[in-house]
Amino acid sequence: MAARATTYRSGHEDEHTAAMRRLQVLSLHLLDPSSSSCSEGLALAACAGKRRHASGGADAAAALAAFLRGRHRDTQARVFEFFRARPDLQTPVELSTAAHRELCFRQLCALVREAGVRPLSLMASDPAEYFAVMEAAGGVDISLGVKLGVQYSLWGGSVINLGTKKHRDKFFDGIDKLDYPGCFAMTELHHGSNVQALQTTATFDPVTDEFIINTPNDGAIKWWIGNAALHGKFATVFARLILPLQGKGGDPADMGIHAFIVPIRDLETNAVLPGIEINDCGHKIGLNGVDNGALRFHSVRIPRDNLLNRFGDVSRDGKYTSSLPTINKRFAATLGELVGGRVGIAYSSVGILKVSVTIAVRYALLRQQFGPPKQPEISVLDYQSHQHKLMPMLASSYAFHFATLSLVDKYSEMKKTNDEDVIADVHVLSSGLKAYITSYTAKSISVCRESCGGHGYAAVNRFGALRNDHDIFQTFEGDNTVLLQQVPISILCKANGNDLNTQPVSLTYVIFD
Repeated sequence: MAARATTYRSGHEDEHTAAMRRLQVLSLHLLDPSSSSCSEGLALAACAGKRRHASGGADAAAALAAFLRGRHRDTQARVFEFFRARPDLQTPVELSTAAHRELCFRQLCALVREAGVRPLSLMASDPAEYFAVMEAAGGVDISLGVKLGVQYSLWGGSVINLGTKKHRDKFFDGIDKLDYPGCFAMTELHHGSNVQALQTTATFDPVTDEFIINTPNDGAIKWWIGNAALHGKFATVFARLILPLQGKGGDPADMGIHAFIVPIRDLETNAVLPGIEINDCGHKIGLNGVDNGALRFHSVRIPRDNLLNRFGDVSRDGKYTSSLPTINKRFAATLGELVGGRVGIAYSSVGILKVSVTIAVRYALLRQQFGPPKQPEISVLDYQSHQHKLMPMLASSYAFHFATLSLVDKYSEMKKTNDEDVIADVHVLSSGLKAYITSYTAKSISVCRESCGGHGYAAVNRFGALRNDHDIFQTFEGDNTVLLQQVPISILCKANGNDLNTQPVSLTYVIFD
């Protein structure tokens, strides 16, 4: 018994000694190094309360800013200067959904028709410059950045990447100049990430040489479709291509998911076309400048040429041809061509992180609180607790900036070369970076708001709008939970020498087009 008590005391004393050593080490962070003892109490670290400027600091900061903005900094400056000179196009703090939608469309029209920016041409010639324009537009209003992305990355991108020369000749200029505003109608009420299970059908009619687009049930209604509620005149509709009498025993043959151009409104009057039913998705948590709607098709007929036929085509006599032998390969190739949207979301999310961190750091430098008796108060940023909040986010902003620039370069290389290894790299990098960066940014915006105290809660300081508008970035262009699972699958397939396109996995895509 006595032996056990002695052992206990010995162990207890060791733990106590270790704890005291730890407290002494921690206390060094709180004491003035010049102090000879701890009796003076808490003192300021030598760096606290002093604002030191290295010689040439302003020039170095300007050089760093120019370097970070990259080779397209003049393009971004042009966008910012255009909107700065147009108070009528700046988004006010308080705005109804209807007014925000109208303003957002005017902003986009002005950017294209007055400032002379041609986003689709940029995307085709230099994707890096296109993404720079998207980031700048998002800096003006995230709704504007997303609406631009719907028009050009999704609607325009689907036409130029999934179509062939006849589609580019017919639609490119109209999309680029915003004469043909359009939608990207992939997501359905019952299916978002699982694109292979979409239920909308496109049945070929060999008598009239047309496809019949139909919504078979409520679950197949196209949902959350950007530009649909008010402004879209066309939609790229993802549907199951059905060939009558081509299957076994004369049954209809399901050729898998294909994309079709479907007019939804009259180009002159904007009236909804016959057979098209459009409903408004209404007020959302954020991004209320984007007019999301629901589309239902009642046996809508479109010409056979409206099939975006890069990876599969139907002849006049109803015969199906494709350079890819299986439904899985065609499906993977189709979605692989649309990866630019995911690249854009990762890139844009970094832009939003930059804005949030910049606001919080600037506030922390200017706001002063507490300090030694009878001395000036100390900048909030000099407190270690505040540094521990903001500095990792600042460092991450730099890291994500360069990571997404590398991703954009990789994407540009992919578009030029169509190299299979580069395509695989872009798929895995865009999946992982989009998921990680958007999740990180969503959490960081709240930390930035908290770091600005009560002032951060004022709507004019943008944190509320940034948080609400960005929140959906974790969901659209691929739900983050599913995207993260794509990363190890992709790496494993590549390591084993397998073609990802042969794997029967559902490549997650859009839940909020």
